[in-house]
Amino acid sequence: MSKIAYIDNKPYEIQNGETILAFLKRNFGNDYVPTLCDAPNLDPYGACRVCSVDVALAENGPVKSQASCHTPVMENSYIYPHSERIQKLRKNIVELVLTDHPLDCLTCEVNNNCELQTVAAKVGVRDVRYAPGKNHLDRKKDLSHAYMTSDLSKCINCSRCVRACDEVQGQFVLTMAGRGFDAHIVKGMDQTFEQSDCVSCGACAQACPTSAISDIFESKSVANVQKTRTVCTYCGVGCNLEVASQNGKVKSIQAPYAAEANQGHTCLKGRFAFSFYNHPERLNTPLIRKNGKLEPASWDEAYNYIATELRRIKNNYGADYIAGISSARCTNEENYLMQKFIRAVIGTNNIDSCARVCHSPTALGMQRTFGTGAATNSIKDLKYTDCMMVIGANPTDAHPVTGAKIKQQAMKGKTLIVIDPRRTELAKYAHYHLQLRPGTNVAMLNMMLYYIISEGLEDRSFIEQRTEGYEEFRKQVLSQNIDELQEITGVDKNLAREAALAYANAKAAMSFHGLGVTEHSQGTFTVMLIADLAMITGNIGKRGCGVNPLRGQNNVQGAADMGCQPHQGAGYLDVTDPNVHKLYEDFYGAKLPDYIGYKIPQMYEAALDNRLKAMWVIGEDMAQTDPNTQHVVNALSKLDLLVVQELFMTETAKLAHVVLPGASFLEKDGTFTNGERRIQKVQKVVEPIAGAKADGQIIVDMMNYMGYKQDDYNPATLLAKEISQIVPFFAGVTWENLGDNGKQWPVAKDGTDSDLLHIKEFKRGKGKFIHASFKESKELEQHADEFPYIITTNRELEHYNCGAMTRRTNNAKILTEDVLMIHPSDAAKEKIENGDMVCVISARGKVDIKARITDEVKPGILSSTFHFPEIMLNNITSSVHDSEALCPEYKVVACKIRKSKGQYKKAGSRKAAMLLKK
Repeated sequence: MSKIAYIDNKPYEIQNGETILAFLKRNFGNDYVPTLCDAPNLDPYGACRVCSVDVALAENGPVKSQASCHTPVMENSYIYPHSERIQKLRKNIVELVLTDHPLDCLTCEVNNNCELQTVAAKVGVRDVRYAPGKNHLDRKKDLSHAYMTSDLSKCINCSRCVRACDEVQGQFVLTMAGRGFDAHIVKGMDQTFEQSDCVSCGACAQACPTSAISDIFESKSVANVQKTRTVCTYCGVGCNLEVASQNGKVKSIQAPYAAEANQGHTCLKGRFAFSFYNHPERLNTPLIRKNGKLEPASWDEAYNYIATELRRIKNNYGADYIAGISSARCTNEENYLMQKFIRAVIGTNNIDSCARVCHSPTALGMQRTFGTGAATNSIKDLKYTDCMMVIGANPTDAHPVTGAKIKQQAMKGKTLIVIDPRRTELAKYAHYHLQLRPGTNVAMLNMMLYYIISEGLEDRSFIEQRTEGYEEFRKQVLSQNIDELQEITGVDKNLAREAALAYANAKAAMSFHGLGVTEHSQGTFTVMLIADLAMITGNIGKRGCGVNPLRGQNNVQGAADMGCQPHQGAGYLDVTDPNVHKLYEDFYGAKLPDYIGYKIPQMYEAALDNRLKAMWVIGEDMAQTDPNTQHVVNALSKLDLLVVQELFMTETAKLAHVVLPGASFLEKDGTFTNGERRIQKVQKVVEPIAGAKADGQIIVDMMNYMGYKQDDYNPATLLAKEISQIVPFFAGVTWENLGDNGKQWPVAKDGTDSDLLHIKEFKRGKGKFIHASFKESKELEQHADEFPYIITTNRELEHYNCGAMTRRTNNAKILTEDVLMIHPSDAAKEKIENGDMVCVISARGKVDIKARITDEVKPGILSSTFHFPEIMLNNITSSVHDSEALCPEYKVVACKIRKSKGQYKKAGSRKAAMLLKK
């Protein structure tokens, strides 16, 4: 029987755990009761009391005013939201707030979008009867930061900014100091935004009901702006963005509270790092190399040059002398067209994407064990989990919104296991940090599996009903020498046991892995062991568990889904299967090859061996970001034709014969698929800059130029007429039914989507246990004696991959250089001081980079990034690859170090200076 409460003496059904405010909003809308301290993504707080209502326990009984935001609604209670005495109370509260607030509404940046202004009008304030206060009115503005601003004279002490920093980001930069009338917001140790530990996520600015905290873009201003919903172009979280534009230019970005992917939160890249889109260095005309120099050309000239060269190479050498590399930064539709162009127009399976250099081992390993290579669960499952294992990932930097959610759950007491060579931010919150030697993930997971089996903690029911190959797997695990594994990993076996038992004993355990798993010579085997760990404990097919890869780029999932790999076409169908081959030929109306093409590393080898003559690259800067830079540059330099589609003149574009100016995510329509399989609409905010074209349009133009009839480029039509017809798990996807929050594949023909996989059975039928034993990297086998240190690569919060976009925003004011993490004992041994330039030497070459002495890494381990072309860190990384998927081994590089002969360079940014001090 349903429970009821009464609003103005009329009965309404209540829901368990509902507050009075939620009850009123559900029945009468969000604006029915005024609030100031309440926000959609924050816990109830009860600071302002503007939401107060009268409550009685019986009809016509005595009433008591209560703050509706944090008071649970009681069964059979009588609520009077707008009684005369409540209206007087609200008006009185707002008047008191206004005594300490400047009345400059008409010139304020949030005029007509100020919650205080709206509430004052709603409660009927026409004048203020009280004397003005003296607290906030003399507060100075803080304009010190690259993005964040504050004018605390506008502060109303609602604490929303403090709670956003605590409850959403978990950074604890803001707090309330003082008491009574002296209460005021401070940053850090009463510092400026720039001096504080602020990570620039902007959650506080979005939460602020006035303009007390804002940003340089005045993102809460609504003066003459048009708003467009789209999806972020950076990492695989897939944050929804609400972009404000004005006169054809992007003005600012906020995060929609109703977005399922990010719930009103985003990082500094998504919220603030958009100004690259109209940067003066954007490419704005096609370029053709003439007499060794890239010269401006018309689109027709560029298309004709490319078509002529492609035909010549195909006629003289064959289609397999041509290859394409698509982009995870492009839309699904553009990736689909690129693989179709290479296969149906050129006639080769030599198509790959940057998934090769990040998560190709994830796809392969999970396909072998589960039957599908995508995340089994959704990020919302963090609410339901009891244990989180983060292996080879630093999500607070690389996937900040997901990282913040994991951190929040850890701070609330849920078990957190971090397996990482670095003491990352999450490691500081972990119950168990297994700080292993880089490259020993397989040994580490074998230790955990050994203890789970030897202590009888397997889920026998799940194993018997849902899996195969367990008995042989069990024998292989138990044959491992646990003391040898301890020696290999450098992790105490007792700590490994404790972590293993915590994972196995949890009612629901959820794993997350990143490039620290995949970018190893045993990357695929590591992924399979993570899958084994989930299956052996029954952590698949239910809430709060699963295997969840943290995709490095915004659409790396989609690029693979669309067929940008040489062994599988659109929808992961095997190109060598005769039935699949016929299906593709019939669908595309073209003759296609029925054998596997080149993966990216094989393309380089083929170019050096004169077996590859042409390459078309979209949005990838391999000359900066792929390992063993000189090897890559030599390969690209041997090509007869290198076509690069780009936003900027990258290191790879500098080598090209033809450069084509593409469009940014703000200038195109389409879809991205995030790391939880969520297909979301990318919607054009502004027109492409003059001279540039959407990447999909360029491909369609070239398809038609080469004699293949492809319909005019329209992402919505392409989605309906082609992609949903050939990609099985897109069967029910249409532009219209994606709505604001998208759909998680597989999507049935009736539009039903799936936020949880493998509920009753795996894609392959039964999950398959596959064991792997540890094998040392060839890099260390060959070079460890001469090069005793190991350097591993990572990513910083402020930048993304090669930094082509973020370096052209104010992010470069926060972090302007790559640095080398080095343990104090190693620094002392090598006579290196903090801030010294260090020469890092490997078998491939050397780089000079500034030292940051820190205990975040163990002795013998170094770590750095490759965001800046001035350093070109990949000059020292190797060509060793994952044995199965050919993903490069960025994470294990043998090297030696010495103090550089060059001079000390002053830290060039706030963050660099702060890090060096630490």
